[in-house]
Amino acid sequence: MAEVSLQNISKSFGNQIALQSVNMRVPDGSFVVLLGPTGAGKTTILRMVSGLDKPDSGQIIINGEDAANQSPAQRNMAMVFQQYSLYPHLSVRQNLAFPLKSPMLRTPADEIKRKVAEVAEVLQISHKLDNKATELSGGEMQRVSIGRALVRNPQIYLMDEPLSSLDAKLRSDLRIELKRIQASLGATMLYVTHDQIEAMTMATHVGVLDHGRLVQFGPPREIYENPVSIYAASRLGSPKINILPASLFPAAPQGAVQIGLRSEHINIGEGLEASVERVERLGDQTRLHLKLGEQDLIVLTDPHTKSAKGDMVKISPKDPLYFDANGERIK
Repeated sequence: MAEVSLQNISKSFGNQIALQSVNMRVPDGSFVVLLGPTGAGKTTILRMVSGLDKPDSGQIIINGEDAANQSPAQRNMAMVFQQYSLYPHLSVRQNLAFPLKSPMLRTPADEIKRKVAEVAEVLQISHKLDNKATELSGGEMQRVSIGRALVRNPQIYLMDEPLSSLDAKLRSDLRIELKRIQASLGATMLYVTHDQIEAMTMATHVGVLDHGRLVQFGPPREIYENPVSIYAASRLGSPKINILPASLFPAAPQGAVQIGLRSEHINIGEGLEASVERVERLGDQTRLHLKLGEQDLIVLTDPHTKSAKGDMVKISPKDPLYFDANGERIK
């Protein structure tokens, strides 16, 4: 496996700035998720690390060596894309074996057989090895696509939204599978997504990107609890953090313009009166959609609450986050 370090990486395509002075370290054996909307620079970072694109400035260090003069093949990385990119006329076994037959790898036949069998077992598709790729379900095809990367035993796995085209249940199943595979292999993974649930459930580290800038980098729980800005706070958490005028509640620090309240960080039973607009019962939890003056907010409450639309409840902040006029965190 490999440690990758990005040092002051910048990249533009014509007049469009894709990355701005990005500094980031992907530790050996980590599962790093790049999180942000379309155009934030996530895929550009993947392409820089893989060697498919070169930075305009800065360095990419792989295992302590400058990768500037290394070709994509020399970097020994495997990529998994949103689309399955399988050979439809080949069987699952042949698809998995294909990368190992590269003239650069020169893998012996018995070694190919062993690796294909191992990866198929890890991905739980051993019983599908003789099926054509076209005979598989969407989830099985994506497993084979992931398997084509796993057989190579590369320095690092690069994954560009590999689950986004799957339905909700398959995404949930494969999130668990990917994390299990990464942990069992001790693999280094750099994973791109715009889905905060994937970031929260799989990552050891999250890089929050905004218009080519790395806004915050760290464990997902740290970013959730101690975001550096409204933007970072809004990228993690479901439902999204409530952002309200700081003047609504007493004791705001000097310079605070807005207050951020996670749905679970609001006391019910004391404070200001808000009206219940909607009750969302999810089984293990209930969310109250409230109106406080002109402000809408969501509060997490007892799953067995008797609150109903039209009721009035009193609320107050618990563990609030304060932000200045620029949306930056006030500690």
